[in-house]
Amino acid sequence: MIKITSKKLVTSLIATITLATSSVSASDVLATVNGDKITKQDVAILLGNPNIDFNSLPKKNKNQILDQIINNKLLTDKAVKSGIEKDKEYKESLEKLKRDLALRVWLKKESQNVKVSDKDIKDYYNKNKAQFKVPATLEARHILTKTEKEAKDLIQILNKSSNKKEKFVELAKTKSVGPSGPQGGYLGKFPETKMVPEFSKAAKALKVGTYSKSPVKTQFGYHVIYLEDKQAEKPLEFDKIKNRIKQVLLQEKFKDFLESEANKLRDKAKIVIKL
Repeated sequence: MIKITSKKLVTSLIATITLATSSVSASDVLATVNGDKITKQDVAILLGNPNIDFNSLPKKNKNQILDQIINNKLLTDKAVKSGIEKDKEYKESLEKLKRDLALRVWLKKESQNVKVSDKDIKDYYNKNKAQFKVPATLEARHILTKTEKEAKDLIQILNKSSNKKEKFVELAKTKSVGPSGPQGGYLGKFPETKMVPEFSKAAKALKVGTYSKSPVKTQFGYHVIYLEDKQAEKPLEFDKIKNRIKQVLLQEKFKDFLESEANKLRDKAKIVIKL
């Protein structure tokens, strides 16, 4: 007896759940062809993605999509009128489609029966807190130079300045060869591990409101770094992650259900594999 243990197989079954048939409102109708409605559902099916917002697409793309659906409907009408429904190949294909559709609808209905409690969600959060972290972030500016001497000269100028940040911004705009120069060297907020290791290590070591007292060498050149702010790693609040955890647990529970059902059916089935 062969048991199903592959998560990939179960995941592929879950992936077969497609757009469910639902009532169509007037706002969902995009066009008609001989009285037959073209809806946003038709668009989602054509594109294979129900999350695409048709209304936000450029007009050119909208027209191309509608033209394709219109052509498909007209060609479908022609195929039906030709008597294709009496064709043996059509009938065989239709039976297969019916079985595929039966599975899809069944999967959808069964997935709606899966429930997880608030306690399950909270327990998962507590047991996996290490996964739910807001990473440590840095907010910094930098001046990038081609040579170490240039960077050292800029540090000397900063050392003598009464307003360090103001002077740093000025020097970044006039001396930095990096793309952030025109913005005063501002790099924004970023995870402390995002930059190359040498840069991240040097920036992390600085106190807020201070700059590097020696040039920081990286593959890009020599940097003088000014640290605007830093935020330590912190736990992600439960309320902000609750819905994501719920979806994970629902999927896992449904996956276990499908594995169990499939294995029970395999126990009773006569399976012959010919490879």
